[in-house]
Amino acid sequence: MSEPWRRARSAWLAVIALAIAALVGGGLLAPATAADRDGRGDADRSTAHAPSTGVRADELKGWAAAQRSADAERRAAKSARPTTENRTSKPGELSRERASATGRQARTAPRAAEPGEAKTLVLYDTAGPFGHLGELYAMGVANLGGHFGTVTTKPVQEYTPELMESYDATVYIGSTYYSEEIPDAVPEDFYLDTLLSERPVIWIGENIWNMANSISLQEFQYRYGWDPTSSFYETDGSVGQISRVDYKGQQLTRKIPVGQDAGVLHPHIAAGAGGPQVTEVAQAVDTAGGTTKTSPWALRSGNLTYIGEIPFTYVSETDRILAFQDMLFDALAPQTAEQHRAMVRLEDITPLSDATSMRAIADYLKSKNIPYGINVIPVYSDPKGVQNNGVARTVRLSQRPALVNTLKYMLANGAVLMDHGYTHQYGNADNPYNGLSADDFEFFRAHVDATDTVIYDGPATEDSAEWAQGRVTAALAEFARVGLPKPRLWVTPHYAASATDYRVFAQNFEARMERPLYFAGTLTGEPSDSSRYLGQFFPYPVTDVYGTKVLPENLGSYEPEAHNNNPPRLAADLVKNAKANLAVRDGFASFYYHPYQPVEPLQETVEGILALGYTFVSPESLL
Repeated sequence: MSEPWRRARSAWLAVIALAIAALVGGGLLAPATAADRDGRGDADRSTAHAPSTGVRADELKGWAAAQRSADAERRAAKSARPTTENRTSKPGELSRERASATGRQARTAPRAAEPGEAKTLVLYDTAGPFGHLGELYAMGVANLGGHFGTVTTKPVQEYTPELMESYDATVYIGSTYYSEEIPDAVPEDFYLDTLLSERPVIWIGENIWNMANSISLQEFQYRYGWDPTSSFYETDGSVGQISRVDYKGQQLTRKIPVGQDAGVLHPHIAAGAGGPQVTEVAQAVDTAGGTTKTSPWALRSGNLTYIGEIPFTYVSETDRILAFQDMLFDALAPQTAEQHRAMVRLEDITPLSDATSMRAIADYLKSKNIPYGINVIPVYSDPKGVQNNGVARTVRLSQRPALVNTLKYMLANGAVLMDHGYTHQYGNADNPYNGLSADDFEFFRAHVDATDTVIYDGPATEDSAEWAQGRVTAALAEFARVGLPKPRLWVTPHYAASATDYRVFAQNFEARMERPLYFAGTLTGEPSDSSRYLGQFFPYPVTDVYGTKVLPENLGSYEPEAHNNNPPRLAADLVKNAKANLAVRDGFASFYYHPYQPVEPLQETVEGILALGYTFVSPESLL
């Protein structure tokens, strides 16, 4: 039986808002006729397009407004009370005196860590009305740090003297603007250790001016060559319209909704010769008013790399976060050689998939010597008979011997088997659509709101380690029943599951290849809060905060039709995304493709990525 024509559904993560909207939710295809949503299209990550995350969208606007207000107050205070540094001491003497008084000594630069053995310390804010954001951002940094070695996370107020000397690099995420209303929670020991250490410190966002005030502006400028106390987010009364960040020859996007942009700090670099060299690592491009103005987006001097905003807010596949992801190599693996690898997987293969079209794609990939993954849902479920004249139907791989033979043909010719859930749907429920395999969530609940946006409702009612394991066990049994090998890789249906589920998947598979969710409470040890979470995709393999290995999927998928407020994503768009990812020195271009689509767009995508200099590798080569 040939597979009926089904309409593709958008399946890509367009935006991640991690400032207040930790993951940007978006709409799937609006409820229409069953024929329009008949189980063929995959909704993976199309649920992440519009601002809706467990953290209210209005919080992002409030957080940005609070930052702009605090920054304006700091500017006014600076203007009202100009200070002149007491220069009776020579530059450097103050820090040496303070170091001596506390028993510290200026440190020598550490030896570079062996590949994969770097130790990273991640510090984050927890104070203030938006203090919960700090943990979300810290998880984002910690996950990336998991590419390089081990990671320790702490609220910044728990920093103790000389702690950073036990690590190869430290990252501080300043997400709370400390001011008169919110007292500075950053220990003075951290400010002083940053000044004295030779170990790399990456400072993101707020409070760098508090360090200068703490150790003295003279000392800060002597070491770093710029003045954060005279650096502000606004210029001429506005944060402008910074729509691009230029880094290593790549023009990276920055797209933040009007009214929700907290701005990028404009660093005041000290003029004159003889000071320390300040390197502009990345450049912010402001196009407000039809003119183009530039300023540093990230700069480096001494041991300090400063990034003028938190780059996890509103992230896309071509976003400026790629610059940050690459900068981590400078701190944690500076000897890393430039290389660019690519991966592709075939998505949503069910027992109803058409063996003929799959074989045609397999033959093309074989002709180009392209290894790939095949993402298989072992049991197809249509509990409401949406595709079967109202009669419920379940179809197993064991009932489709011709398809199984095609899968075995693919495995013999460059493919690796990947498990994409058990049924990729949830019982008899519309979750959020119709109960069909590949249309609905399996491990998470969701609904479509009045704006055609899919809203995450949280884990399934019966969610537990036993429940999740039961579904995994049933899936593996179906693969074994038809003589297929046990998959080593897992892809969560629609990329959504609970923290409990992710840990179950890790017990059964060597890695996941996806864009996971990370829930508040994971770092603090508090009960998991499913209403606050971070959604993230990666440019390279990582070991995440769940302790599991995640392989990158960072380009999205080919989607020729517009759906749910999302424009089409064509082969040229995937190639453009791959080009932006060249900014990451050892990064990947990883995408997926639905095999019911024609071969030609896959050819265009693969050959476009090859032309950029990428080399395709098997997902299993990263295990």
